[in-house]
Amino acid sequence: MADKIKRVDYYYVQVPNQPGQAFQTLATLKEANVNLLAFTAFPTEGGNSQVVMVPEKPEAFVKAAEKAALKLSAKKEAFFVQGKDRPGALAEVFNKLATAKINVHASNAATAGSAYGFVIWVKAKDVDAAAKVLGA
Repeated sequence: MADKIKRVDYYYVQVPNQPGQAFQTLATLKEANVNLLAFTAFPTEGGNSQVVMVPEKPEAFVKAAEKAALKLSAKKEAFFVQGKDRPGALAEVFNKLATAKINVHASNAATAGSAYGFVIWVKAKDVDAAAKVLGA
């Protein structure tokens, strides 16, 4: 399996940093049969958490979120990378961006068996340049 890199839309919601808040968001999406490519949650200021979601089908995701009265952020862009797991797989992608002097703002990666996947975020001003460098 060759690595696949694609430009993706992502959204986030702010929820109270309390048990069950991420579950409620995910359950809402499950009920609407919305699939996510990636999900990340982390605490922010003021006792809240930011729940970041990369939907497989953004239009269906937005529709489900609106129906459930989730307060989505504006649409933002990132890159979703997946391929066969191997030593240095992430370094190869990071090297392309570093060589082009594009800073990685954030990233989140995981493996599942012999495959890996990760989301990589760059500043909005760098998205087009990163897409060109990554072939996305």
